[in-house]
Amino acid sequence: MNIEIVSIAKKEKSIYDPLYKELEKMISRFAKVKDTEIFTKDVTKAHTISPDAAQKAYTKALEGYIGKDFCITLHPDGKLIDSFEFSKLLNDKMSVKFFIGGAYGFEESFLKKSNSVISLGKVTMSHKIAKAVLLEQIYRGFSILSNHPYHK
Repeated sequence: MNIEIVSIAKKEKSIYDPLYKELEKMISRFAKVKDTEIFTKDVTKAHTISPDAAQKAYTKALEGYIGKDFCITLHPDGKLIDSFEFSKLLNDKMSVKFFIGGAYGFEESFLKKSNSVISLGKVTMSHKIAKAVLLEQIYRGFSILSNHPYHK
């Protein structure tokens, strides 16, 4: 199985990188993980204009990534699910893409192109924290599906 996490984020070193690598290693028993960070000049410029302009820039930057794969977008207004429901999103899929937006979230039109729109909770978190939580839930989801004791 292939998992790709596509996020609106600047490619830069982070204190979270070792955590990401450890979680990706744990997931590698079940799937290959690809991490794609996108932050175009249009996104940078749009941030200085308005939230709507930023959302439009995110959609434009991500439009080539949404498509034939099973696409799951993380959004504050998405469905709140538990780890068991999350694991069902991974079940029997060949390829799953997760989308993490920028500071202003996603346009409604982008959300409608997703197969599922979920929320990691009601708290606001940076994309770096959201990515760590997402990776942990991906591993937990595969653990649930394979009856691995990690979830307990």
